[in-house]
Amino acid sequence: MKKQQGFGTAPVFFTAISTILGAILFLRFGFAVGTIGFWGVIGIILLGHLVTIPTALAISEIATNKRVEGGGEYFIISRSFGLNIGATIGIALYLSQAISVAFYIIAFTEAFEFFFDLVNKYWGIMLPRQIISVPAILLLALLILKKGANMGVKALYFVIGILFVALALFFLGKTPYAAESSFSLFNAEFRNPGQFFMVFAIVFPAFTGMTAGVGLSGDLRNPSKSIPLGTTLATISGMIVYIFIVYKLALNASVEDLVGNQLIMSKIALGGVIIIPLGLAASTISSALGSIMVAPRTLQALAVDDSFPSKKMNKWLATGREKDGEPINASMVTSIIALVFVLMGNVNAVAEIISMFFMVTYGSLCLISFLNHFGASPSYRPHFKSRWYISLIGFVVSGWVMFQINPMYAIAAIVLMSLIYLYVNHYHKDRNGFEAIFANAMFQINRNLQVYMQKKSEAKTSAQWRPSAICISRESFQRNTAFRLLNWISFKYGFGTYMHFIEGYYSKSTVEQSRVELRKLIDTFDKIDNHVYVDTLISPSYTSAIAQTIQVPGIAGMENNMVIFEYSKEQPEHLNEIVENYGLVNSGNFDFCILGSSAKLLDFKQGIHVWIRSTDTENASTMIMLSFIILGHPDWHKSSIKIFETCKADKVEETRQRMEELVTTGRLPITTNNIEIIIEDEDLSMKELINDKSADAGLTIIGFRGDHIKSSGTAVFSGYDNLGTVLFVNAHDQLEIE
Repeated sequence: MKKQQGFGTAPVFFTAISTILGAILFLRFGFAVGTIGFWGVIGIILLGHLVTIPTALAISEIATNKRVEGGGEYFIISRSFGLNIGATIGIALYLSQAISVAFYIIAFTEAFEFFFDLVNKYWGIMLPRQIISVPAILLLALLILKKGANMGVKALYFVIGILFVALALFFLGKTPYAAESSFSLFNAEFRNPGQFFMVFAIVFPAFTGMTAGVGLSGDLRNPSKSIPLGTTLATISGMIVYIFIVYKLALNASVEDLVGNQLIMSKIALGGVIIIPLGLAASTISSALGSIMVAPRTLQALAVDDSFPSKKMNKWLATGREKDGEPINASMVTSIIALVFVLMGNVNAVAEIISMFFMVTYGSLCLISFLNHFGASPSYRPHFKSRWYISLIGFVVSGWVMFQINPMYAIAAIVLMSLIYLYVNHYHKDRNGFEAIFANAMFQINRNLQVYMQKKSEAKTSAQWRPSAICISRESFQRNTAFRLLNWISFKYGFGTYMHFIEGYYSKSTVEQSRVELRKLIDTFDKIDNHVYVDTLISPSYTSAIAQTIQVPGIAGMENNMVIFEYSKEQPEHLNEIVENYGLVNSGNFDFCILGSSAKLLDFKQGIHVWIRSTDTENASTMIMLSFIILGHPDWHKSSIKIFETCKADKVEETRQRMEELVTTGRLPITTNNIEIIIEDEDLSMKELINDKSADAGLTIIGFRGDHIKSSGTAVFSGYDNLGTVLFVNAHDQLEIE
């Protein structure tokens, strides 16, 4: 049976405000004022609200963009960051909410301090606090399990009434100290600044209640109205009440009384001996009531999304009571967790790490809002709008405050959540979504960078040169040599775009073919450490495909400056059409590279051989730089570069000296032992010499000239049968290595 969603804005407001004006307010604000003074606590309130106000606005914004269902903050985060990230933060959030129930119940027992003092005074017995706290948690659990949220909200109104009466009598009260005090805003102090963040850590849990009402999202008639209004109103109201309470405390009590008496408010309020313990009891039990209503709904939402590894566990936790949909099983688990911590008697050790998880949640909500603003997705159209810079401030301050409160707990929280994420991601590998919210932001960054670089583009010097290569291949599924070369180039220093050519006219069938083959290529290349952008291109001919490809913008924002073609040395039937399009590519001022792929196994340990011939020295610097760039890939980490240069007999020393100087001044990882100067011999052809010297090389790089293609055609690239894979290079401009 579907539950009736009947709550309005009031439960959201009262659940939040009752948690905000809770145990910390009654038990720790006096200590805070006594320790760091009026202005110190005002600073804490303002700093705390630099987190809570942006979070309240972020929640309000996100809640008005789409329907917020059960789970509150968890639902918002999981539908924005994806289910796996959402489950990670949601589990931590749930534990914080469940343990908070115990925290508030233990604080509730402080309202009965007079009873414990009385028993100790007359009978000499130090009763454990569990005498009060255990029955209290059991009665609270019974109330929720039997009556559910409807009864919880009714009880909430009752205790809120007591809380407001207690606060009203506190403000009406006055002490003899106030009559003699000279305190004013002009002489108020900021004492002990070194203890600011210590006190902040004690007081901050008071601010974490502002999102408590969001957990009722699945029980609201109109979440997009009730969540923004209730949460924002509670946050701002709480901040105003805090400021007035701090002023009242500073005016009415000495530093000694503020620090030494945790119930100093009872000394100030009218009828304070009765009403302040009663107000403390009301505030803590209302906070516990709010948490015990919200936590099971978070757990239930996690189970509905199959966040836990056991299907039976998910089904059991997701089950609601038939008559009203109450998360009865999740409430039982929450009550047991709370009872365990109540029996421990003291949760101070975990109070700070609870705050850490809340801070992570708040930071996440602010980050979601900021990324949605920055990404400017058309689907993000909230009725309530915050500002991107407010959300960014909330995110940054959340992270900063975590480490200021307790660096070790902050690290522990991050490590624990990382482990939870890895575990969740392990058994839900098929779920994603984490990338979605970042995708729009990345689109915006990329767009702005591209436009900026285009506006600021200037002629690059040779010292700034790096390859921005584009490769076109129709045989992507036959061999991956061209892709691997492009990946070597793109790993560290260069950029690469790989275009898979589909011959045919643009039509519904070829478009579908391109999508299927692109997905297949991405899946295939993802098995490699891929740094190349992969795409498909439909064109009726190879020449038209080349013409389209060389006009594709560079993926890095810089223009492409190199085109790479590939053919099989064993079956070179496509080499002729590559050579025929040399003039087309050359007209665009590109470096022209042809990769001759060999069936011979590529042996990285044999290194890269670079051949510089006296007839094409203009290619030398580009070939050397390419060899250096390729060597930067991990595949080649145990390899070396060897340079062979040919020259006339009378130029040997000059050539050697020039090459060694180039290697030294260019800071290239090439030893002088790996530079070999060869005297040209008319009786021995260059191809025979290269076949002999580089037969075992992992990769051989050879230069060629454009006029040689015009006169000899494909013969320029034949005759290297002894070699493995060969990269032929024709540089459009001669580089200068500095």
